[in-house]
Amino acid sequence: MSQAMKDFLRERNIHEVECVIADMTGIARGKILPKDLFLNEGQMRLPKSVLLNTVNGEQPNNIPYVGATDPDMICVPDLATLRQVPWAAENVALVIHDCQNFDGTPVGLSPRAVLRKVLQLYEQRGWQPVVAPEMEFYLVARSSNPHEPLAPPLGRSGKPESGRQSYSIDAVNDFDPFFLELSTFCKQHDLGVETLIHEAGAGQMEINFTHGEALELADRVFLFKRAVRETALRHGIFATFMAKPMETEPGSAMHIHQSVLDTDTGFNIFSRKDGDASDLFFNYIAGLEKYIVPATLLFAPHVNSYRRLSRFMSAPTNVHWGYDNRTCGIRIPNSTPLNRRVENRVPGVDVNPYLAMAATLACGYLGMTEGLKPSAPMSGSAEHVDQLPRNLEDAIQRLRECRPLSDILGELFVQAFCEVKELEFATYSRVISSWEREHLMLLV
Repeated sequence: MSQAMKDFLRERNIHEVECVIADMTGIARGKILPKDLFLNEGQMRLPKSVLLNTVNGEQPNNIPYVGATDPDMICVPDLATLRQVPWAAENVALVIHDCQNFDGTPVGLSPRAVLRKVLQLYEQRGWQPVVAPEMEFYLVARSSNPHEPLAPPLGRSGKPESGRQSYSIDAVNDFDPFFLELSTFCKQHDLGVETLIHEAGAGQMEINFTHGEALELADRVFLFKRAVRETALRHGIFATFMAKPMETEPGSAMHIHQSVLDTDTGFNIFSRKDGDASDLFFNYIAGLEKYIVPATLLFAPHVNSYRRLSRFMSAPTNVHWGYDNRTCGIRIPNSTPLNRRVENRVPGVDVNPYLAMAATLACGYLGMTEGLKPSAPMSGSAEHVDQLPRNLEDAIQRLRECRPLSDILGELFVQAFCEVKELEFATYSRVISSWEREHLMLLV
């Protein structure tokens, strides 16, 4: 245990420490330890199978992935992630852990380890990715009945939003107490939140993060989701990161802006010295064009995700690219040469941030290392083009068949992730929906 970690806990009079990891779904798992036990132990142990939970708490046959004995793994705290939990009633700290085998090697099933593996490939080339996620989410009225549709909450006006309020300042101000407390929590939690806007949907908001290193941003997104949900509960409402929570409203995305720096010079490798776009820039775009489709499962990991990826609903159904073209899955924002970047608009906000970051960087890496060439940029609307998988089953098959992505992300991880998602789909498919009861029960 480092002295810096001991000093942090002592100076803040911390009583307990939340020791967390992210499973494949992105759910925080772990233990809450008294401070002294945390300091004495220096690490925690969890079964490797914890990483394989579905979103509804089931597990596939995990023997091929963790062995017949369901062994432990060692979870080692990462000092860079140590924070105080601002909403806790007592002085509580939180620290994200890395999952290791007993010989010190990373556990390949861990989403954080998957992202680290991709970043190491960049490091070996002398490259450093820079990312900036944009996160959309909905505030909704509290409801304990999952069979009832979600609805916008009541703001200070006492009325729910009756129409779309894109970029409305007044609509944001209607929830000032919530956002003021969320802003305070984000500052205390060192989350680096930059901009707040009201998005198109009723009760839909968007938060932008300052750009930075990919692992750090994935950590911040992971922690931000919980901060939003906790803050909403304190104000008598829910916050949801479902990709498509309401039938008639737009879905919620996590667009990822990405560029790559030369490690030695700090210069953006997407630009040449004369300011023009570099070959590597176009290679990166081509990598996204080729590999986003087989990687879709990592950008749209739930059955609900594919309700968002539909035409004319402010979400892409294609992997075309274009300059400042929001109908394309790959958008190139207007920028200076130093800030030249690519925006992947396919990921939903329901992703595991570690896996979404790893996947989009892997696609771009393959494009650069394979020397791929992109198609011509799309100058008009691309909304009429369908290229992405249409459902979870299709996406699972596409990822299973893509050898280059398995080689980068880890074959065992890809197999396990697909099996987790197959189990989720099988569970979902057993549900008889209200639509089926309404239209089939007495008519067929």
